[in-house]
Amino acid sequence: MSIEDVYALMTRAQELPYGEARTVLVEDALRRAEAAGDEVLAFRVRVRLTDAYQFGGEPAKAFATFGRTLAEHDRDPGRFDEPLVLLWQMKAVVSSLTKFPEIPLDRTRAVLDDMERRYRAGGHSLQAVYRRRHIVARHLGDPSADEWFAKWRAAQRDQLSDCEGCDPTGMVAHLADAGRYEEAAEIAAPVLASELSCKEQPQGIQTAMLPVYLRTSRPEAAADAHRRAYRAHRRQVADLGDIADHLEFCALTGNDARGLEIVQRHLGWLDRAPHAHAEMMFAAAAAAVLGRVAASGRDGVTVRRPASGGRPAGDVPVAELRAELEGRATDLAARFDARNGTSHQGDKVRALLAAEPVFGFVPLAAHHRRPSPAPAPEPDRQDDDIASIDDLDALLAIADERRTSRDIPRTLAAWRRFDALAETAAPTPLQSARRLDGRGVELAMDGDREGAVAAWEEASRLFAELGEEEQRHRVMSRLGALRFELGDERGLAEMTAAADHFAAHPGEEGAGTAALLRLAGAHLDRDRPADALAALDRVVPDDAPDRAGELWFLRGRALLENGDEEGAVPALRRSVAEARASDDHATAATPALLLAQILVRRPPAEGGTGPAEEAFALFDEVIGLLREPSPMRAIAHTERGLALLSAGRAADAVADLAEAVAAWTAEGMREQAVRLRVDLAAAYLEAGRHLEAAEAAEEALPGLDEGDARRCRLILAHAQKKMGEEDGADTFASLAETAVKDGEPGAAAHFLEEAAEILTNLDKDALAAERFGEAADMHAGAGDPQGAVRARRRAAMCHLWSGEPEQALATVEAARAALDALPDGPPRTWETALVSYDQARILAQTGRPADAEPHASAAVDGFRSLDETGPADQAAALLADIRSALQE
Repeated sequence: MSIEDVYALMTRAQELPYGEARTVLVEDALRRAEAAGDEVLAFRVRVRLTDAYQFGGEPAKAFATFGRTLAEHDRDPGRFDEPLVLLWQMKAVVSSLTKFPEIPLDRTRAVLDDMERRYRAGGHSLQAVYRRRHIVARHLGDPSADEWFAKWRAAQRDQLSDCEGCDPTGMVAHLADAGRYEEAAEIAAPVLASELSCKEQPQGIQTAMLPVYLRTSRPEAAADAHRRAYRAHRRQVADLGDIADHLEFCALTGNDARGLEIVQRHLGWLDRAPHAHAEMMFAAAAAAVLGRVAASGRDGVTVRRPASGGRPAGDVPVAELRAELEGRATDLAARFDARNGTSHQGDKVRALLAAEPVFGFVPLAAHHRRPSPAPAPEPDRQDDDIASIDDLDALLAIADERRTSRDIPRTLAAWRRFDALAETAAPTPLQSARRLDGRGVELAMDGDREGAVAAWEEASRLFAELGEEEQRHRVMSRLGALRFELGDERGLAEMTAAADHFAAHPGEEGAGTAALLRLAGAHLDRDRPADALAALDRVVPDDAPDRAGELWFLRGRALLENGDEEGAVPALRRSVAEARASDDHATAATPALLLAQILVRRPPAEGGTGPAEEAFALFDEVIGLLREPSPMRAIAHTERGLALLSAGRAADAVADLAEAVAAWTAEGMREQAVRLRVDLAAAYLEAGRHLEAAEAAEEALPGLDEGDARRCRLILAHAQKKMGEEDGADTFASLAETAVKDGEPGAAAHFLEEAAEILTNLDKDALAAERFGEAADMHAGAGDPQGAVRARRRAAMCHLWSGEPEQALATVEAARAALDALPDGPPRTWETALVSYDQARILAQTGRPADAEPHASAAVDGFRSLDETGPADQAAALLADIRSALQE
């Protein structure tokens, strides 16, 4: 076992996040250090192992490693000389002791006293000690917590104080528990406004601020803090207790679906909870969320629980899981209270289990909110004039007139008055037939289509008996349209007969036009645009001027479906114009929407960059006309949002796409909502709103097929990269795997380079070198020698930065060898200069300046031959440094 192996393992471990993988590497390094017989090296590794256990979710193991390193330091402080690190670790150990009910309080107090003794002996401030005494008192529910808080807050900070984010986080938590929300907000404000680099921040203080934001009427800030903090916490099992706070937030804010998602994601962590207190709080918060889910009528929902030990994986009903978690939480609380001699932990658990939403619904993103509510209905108009009419024929005439002009309330009022009078004054057979016709209209409006068919069949029979052929054919036209809609082909013959009758026997103005419009609409519904146009061509000009808008709309539809877009556009424009000029402007919405959809898909005019402004004006008009939520309004928001996105106006597109996702969700159209979330994620990404982009993409992914999922994962990967999340490297790597399966090595190479870029930006250079190496192989396989050279060169630099100089030299030589595959020309000259420059850097940094000089000189010559003055100047500066080193 070599010492070099230990250092290599520790270097590799430092690139990994705290967790099982990092801990395993440090444990291996400790075994190798002990086997090598180097006690000092083993001590230093053991100190790092304490941190790995503490921050990797295994604090109980940290007690043993910390105890041993502290004893070794006490035995020979000159040899085992990391006193400040040990004093710093002592803070975490004290905090952890309270979280295991089997550890007696006397032991915790003894360690606290020892901590204070050591801090005093070293001349350090007692600020960190006061905080730990506060933590213990707060855990017990002891009133002395307030006194320790005051001392902690007043004491002088020093190098052993918690960081400038973690210290205020604890203060905020205490003040929030005490209901001193404004004070908590004042303490948090400067911290939230600063840049925090601690591994526990800013997510720690954002989580602590959740109840503060809610209690100070800042729900949007609470939602933002939840989203940002939970994203960081969800990666670490050590943060299970913090995740419980986010579950509580979901339970209090009506976000049951989000809470259920979090429970599902982390339920398996309960089987390896970092400590009993986190297990207790997560179980209680999860039970509270599951209670809200069951109360909303979704008690049939199940949660997938992973296998653990002898328990197989399985789907557990919400009610069953809630009862199990509630029992788990209360049992643990009882153990803590028995140890503590107080009821404080049990009181906390009982309060959490009984939590009710007290803040209404707090949307976590724009598309989570309910769609825009319908405007309040206008008060019913008083139809005093109708109430005073006693003539049945007059009432039927009013109903026919107002129905034609779509004044439904007045039409219904006339029929209600007729029905009331008919109870005492027997209607004539003709009046009864006319009222039965109206009854059919009412039933059709109410969705009772079978009832409407029966009413119109009877009305048609009565009109025939009375010899009222015009009335009979008017009813026959409506009856035929409804039959046809129900799949009864007899309806087409009835509509045709009615249209033929009015053509041969012109009667009441507009009757013939109405029959032909119904016939044309039926043909369109059966994808017979030519037959629809033939019917429309029979309409007598000026027969029904009030229906000109509908006529031109049907003609536009028919022309469009017949492949004549050039003819459809002016027809639809005419339809919109007619509707605007009518008394019912809202009828312009349908043709305007179709016209906008056509225009927005046309190529931009010469010199233009996107959809015509006319299309956007039409979308604006449609949305303005459709004041109430409806599928058509959702379509309008969808189309306008997509048009804005394609026009490069992503920031403007976000509002429409968010509205559309909310609307489709409210309509129960899950597939439309899920697919549109991908476009919303794309808009967020282009608008620079990377967190929202990632969240929208993650929401959409589970409901997508593989084709759509690939685009969604790409959006997610770029959003994660912009936020500096290491998860982005994994997402790009998964995209590379998919590309390999699809036979796309060039795409795989690109994704692997993106993954490597993320890793090297996070100083994970050893991992980045691996990814760049894989990318180089893919580039070579795809026939891209320039990409292969670039990736190998970058891999070499990552090897250098990760402390692997020999591997760096070997890799940069491989990059130079790959240059032979490039054809002569500027690209080869450029890549050769870059390889020479980086090779010179590697050789210079590994103590070989004489070997580095010719490479640096070659880089200068190469860049200058391409007139690349900036790179040439950099290479010249490197050459000067190398020559200076040679002269020393």
